[in-house]
This record gives sequence, structure tokens and C-alpha cells, in this order.
Amino acid sequence: MSIGISISVRINASISETWAALENIESHVQWMKDAESIHFTTAERTGTGTEFVCVTKVGPIRLTDAMSITEWTPGEAMGVHHRGVVKGSGRFTLRALAGDETHFSWDEQLTFPWWLGGPLGERVAHPILERLWRGNVARLKAMIENQRKQDSKIRDSGG
Repeated sequence: MSIGISISVRINASISETWAALENIESHVQWMKDAESIHFTTAERTGTGTEFVCVTKVGPIRLTDAMSITEWTPGEAMGVHHRGVVKGSGRFTLRALAGDETHFSWDEQLTFPWWLGGPLGERVAHPILERLWRGNVARLKAMIENQRKQDSKIRDSGG
């Protein structure tokens, strides 16, 4: 068994601005409250085949999540395979909307080990993770939109 979580949001920024925030994997700790640190285990920092370890903390549970990028289509999608204690896959997708806005989606399919409760642990974790990731997506949206405002002020001032 596994749990699936899907979250989406409309971001008041272009796909290129949104992708610029996503493609810097190491910066995900700035908007993902559950991600404490990211350390690359490959020389690559972007693109398919990039591997890294993310120290993740949710409440009292702290895990090391080994991940690899399985999909990398700039401006469209980033996929990840979770190879750590919690197994599964995740995917960010971007879709252009009218008015220079972006529809951002985050989909995860995760399987918990027996010692984290297996299927029962997944059911208990589902609402917790969904709420946490909704907050993460709200922080990502705010970060991108604030950067857009700052960039606009710099352009308007001739800087």
C-alpha cells in the first residue's frame, strides 16, 4: 500500500520565474519546512541522474531521504525517486496560465516501512503531510512572487 498526496497552486509569476526557483534543488530547504538540509552525492546539481540526500524532519521523526532526479524538463516537470527509508516518487509540474501565471502541482506517492507503521502509518501521516506540504507550497508561492516584486522594483528604478 502507499499514500498519494497532490497539491497545486496558482503562482503569480511566469513559468521561467517559477522554474528558476525549482531548479535550484539545494534552495528547497528555504520553502520546505520539513527539509532540514540537502547534500548532493553526485557532481551534478541539476538534471536527470542528480542524486542527493535530504535530512527530513516531521514532528519527532527525523529521516535521511536518499533521492535521485528521474525527470528534468525545464519549465515543465521535475521528477524524483525516493530511495531512503520512505520509498516512492514525487513530481513537480508547471503549466502556463493566462496573465503570465503558473499552475504548480506537487504529486507524491510514498510507501512507509513496517517500523513507521506501514499502511497504518501512511493513513495517519497522510493528513499531516498534506497540511505540511500545503504550507510548503504557500511558502514557495510567496518566495517566487516576492522575488518577482523585487525584480520589478529594480527594473523600474533602472537598476
